[in-house]
Amino acid sequence: MTEHIRFQQTESTDARSVSEAGYRAAMSRLAGAVHLVTTDGMSGRAGFTASAVCSVSDAPPTLLVCLNRTSSAYPVFSKAEILCVNTLGASQRDIASAFGGKTAMDERFAAARWTRLMTGAPVLQDALVSFDCRIVARMPVRTHDVLFCEVEAVLEGQVEDCLVYANRTYHSFAQPARPA
Repeated sequence: MTEHIRFQQTESTDARSVSEAGYRAAMSRLAGAVHLVTTDGMSGRAGFTASAVCSVSDAPPTLLVCLNRTSSAYPVFSKAEILCVNTLGASQRDIASAFGGKTAMDERFAAARWTRLMTGAPVLQDALVSFDCRIVARMPVRTHDVLFCEVEAVLEGQVEDCLVYANRTYHSFAQPARPA
């Protein structure tokens, strides 16, 4: 069972000086890796494309995922106890688009090959890296839920260029060579 954390939200006149549209435009300039976040369980199977994924700690390994409550995947994720963060390579733009749009859930998952690791969440077979996680806490913040997830298994795929999202479109980013 996940822990629900209450977040004290306060009103500020300073925060209102930046319009929602202006903020979104500014944030679109930040490049971020593209991930498919997937789950499967009693409430069903669901997935969405995300760039709002971040490492929290390595002891124990923990990451966070931000999920908009208006997302078509939200009803399933709101009850989920597990998820997998699948980081995409440059060759996976089509699947990123399928999981990011209005595509039906069954069609999203039909667009790729899947496996499972420890938690049972869907793991994209060709991902650059997959983080198989258990959701340990949730924090509602304005329009989103922040999911804190302990990593139970990691699967590293083939090394290829990363898929990143910036200026409202996908781009390739060459991964630097690993030191010998």
